[in-house]
Amino acid sequence: MPHTVFELTQWKDMSLSLSNAKNIAKVLTESLPYIQKFTGRTVVVKYGGNAMVDEALKQSFARDIVLMKLVGINPIVVHGGGPQIGSLLERLNIESSFVDGLRVTDSQTMDVVEMVLGGLVNKEIVSLLNKNQGKAVGISGKDGNLIRAKKLTIKRKGSKPADETIDIGQVGEVVSINTEILDVMKDSDFIPVIAPIGTDINGASYNINADSVAGEIASVLGAEKLILLTNIAGVLDKQGNVLTGLSIKQVDALIADKTIHTGMLPKVECALNAVRKGVTSATIVDGRVEHAVLLEIFTDEGVGTLISNSGLDQNEPGG
Repeated sequence: MPHTVFELTQWKDMSLSLSNAKNIAKVLTESLPYIQKFTGRTVVVKYGGNAMVDEALKQSFARDIVLMKLVGINPIVVHGGGPQIGSLLERLNIESSFVDGLRVTDSQTMDVVEMVLGGLVNKEIVSLLNKNQGKAVGISGKDGNLIRAKKLTIKRKGSKPADETIDIGQVGEVVSINTEILDVMKDSDFIPVIAPIGTDINGASYNINADSVAGEIASVLGAEKLILLTNIAGVLDKQGNVLTGLSIKQVDALIADKTIHTGMLPKVECALNAVRKGVTSATIVDGRVEHAVLLEIFTDEGVGTLISNSGLDQNEPGG
């Protein structure tokens, strides 16, 4: 039967241009060695910043994570939620205060932290992944004794005596990670989504920095990669250019000469600690870029700053 003009026009509109076809083919073939490299391996992703609030970025993040699981990678998502906590505290007329960038967390504030991180934010991410055909499961660090924590001690800067400390309430640091619940999920279709709340030996709850939790989980699991999503292009040199393919020695030098300082320093130290503890590589990724996670894992260039023991090699994305 002869085809109508309408049908032929539809076929024409659905076909790729030669230029687009070549670009898609290049991306797919470029990703193959990375899919082979990461299949069966664990990748821990700290989800935060613009990627958590911009709708297009949220959708692209969800598709990235689901695709990773589909091709045999084991993604683990650890999320923050500072702005959402601050917003609810403001609505409840609870004053927020900070010490060295850490939220002072009394018992009332801790209740809000648990509501937001363990409830609102965690379940929103789970729902987002599931809407994109994933099988996400939301857990808190309290579930299955996943995160054992202790109270974080902050030294007062310039204090005399030097051991004077500041009490910032229920802010904690990781003591240990119990991987049992994550080990169960690793060989299943489920994607863990973790709220960074831990408990001490007495059952007290602590609010823990999400970067630190992601780094510790990656280290304990011997992850292939740690990805820290942020709102900047990566580690910059003194001329404002993005640095990548950095070794531990190079990063230490950049910290020593103050190229890496202030706000970027905690993220870099988190990445460094993870690599020192056995994670193959850690990357500080520009979360403002759509599909930043996939671009980092499956392309030669990547979108951020990669840190590893020996720096850039031919088997890693460019970061």
